[in-house]
Amino acid sequence: METKSIELSGWGRYPRRVETVICPEQIADAVPPPVGRMIARGQGRSYGDAAMLADGLVMLTEQLAEVSELNEATGILTAQAGATLAEVIDTFLPRGWFPAVVPGTRFVSLGGCVAADIHGKNHHRDSGFGAHVDEIEIVLADGSRRRCSPRQNSDLFWATVGGMGLTGIITEVSFQLIPVETSYLMVQHDQAKDLDQSFKVLSDKAWDDHYTVAWIDCLAKKGNVGRGVLMRGHHARRNDLPDSLRGQPFAKARRQRNLGFDFPSWTLNSVGMRAFNELYYRLQGRRQRPFIADYEGFFFPLDRIGNWNRIYGKRGFIQYQCVLPAANAFDGMRALLEAQAAAGRSSFLSVLKRFGPQGQGLLSFPFEGYTLTLDLPVDDDQLLPFLDRLDDIVLQHGGRVYLAKDARLAAPAFRAMYPRLAEWLRVKSAVDPENCFDSDLARRLEIVTAAS
Repeated sequence: METKSIELSGWGRYPRRVETVICPEQIADAVPPPVGRMIARGQGRSYGDAAMLADGLVMLTEQLAEVSELNEATGILTAQAGATLAEVIDTFLPRGWFPAVVPGTRFVSLGGCVAADIHGKNHHRDSGFGAHVDEIEIVLADGSRRRCSPRQNSDLFWATVGGMGLTGIITEVSFQLIPVETSYLMVQHDQAKDLDQSFKVLSDKAWDDHYTVAWIDCLAKKGNVGRGVLMRGHHARRNDLPDSLRGQPFAKARRQRNLGFDFPSWTLNSVGMRAFNELYYRLQGRRQRPFIADYEGFFFPLDRIGNWNRIYGKRGFIQYQCVLPAANAFDGMRALLEAQAAAGRSSFLSVLKRFGPQGQGLLSFPFEGYTLTLDLPVDDDQLLPFLDRLDDIVLQHGGRVYLAKDARLAAPAFRAMYPRLAEWLRVKSAVDPENCFDSDLARRLEIVTAAS
């Protein structure tokens, strides 16, 4: 199969490197090389270096995207791993089906959903993507194909769910869709004046809904630290819709508009972000009565702008996402937000969510508690030391960083954050003793070294 060299990066566009890639057109060609190391790559929507390999081979799976017919009796859909959630939604939402779990973008491959064990606004109720996977097919280092599930080869299955592509090439995914009557959601917003109120509302069962999330003003200071707009919603039934929509309960997907240039580095400064945050807090916080929203605006607001990552300029950005256990989450989140505000670092998007119980993936990110997401431009040499300080706060409060968003975590911190690493390494050693499957992330975190 022909190879070529192209520049690759994660969605954060940091780091960027020229790497060697292959792009198989048939599932039969999705096999590891006879010598050397490789990593599979879907849509490149992990933010850092998880789907990159400096001196190895990167397999692009985007052409392995065939979608099989849905089993409407069970809601289980089987598709090749290169297919995206966007393709699934475009095909099956008009027929009344929606993925059980979606992240903040629909432009992610099904293989990537498994490898990162992605989560959504409903984790507190429905867990992560891996909990809704019925079966996968994976190509191992020796070229053999193995089907695994929670019932069959379960050790390999749970090492692959959240395993960042390091156990093999995921070629097929069977996963759960849920029935819906419309493509709309019934949504309600609430203002929270500070972090204390944000936590109280998120933990209030009377406020809870199928999907919940909070936008946080990360630059608010003093008594307003952690203020935000809390958003909840559920899939609207046809009878919930106004008369104008009941005849067409499934809206057509909106046209995406592409951003064709990099914003100047000074665009996202703290002064401009404070003004934006103030406006957003006031406008969105007023929408406290239930209203109808289309699924794209609720689940995937940034997908409307193609290449929105260019807003951060040529140097890119790092998305920092951590989770803290419920008992320590309030103090830890306050410390994180105070550290960011004190440093004057602007985050274009800051999100707070509540997680439900930990899943079974050995390296899966979520556990019961609260997660915070920050988008930070790579605009000066002090960003990485600042993020190291955030890691210290996370560790002090018993938390961890999401590998699918990571571009710079240190190996000792990773080992402290992921206590099931030893279990995962035993599975890795059994199915990939020569470490055929490797990545820049795995080397930086010394996962491959540990496996050796």
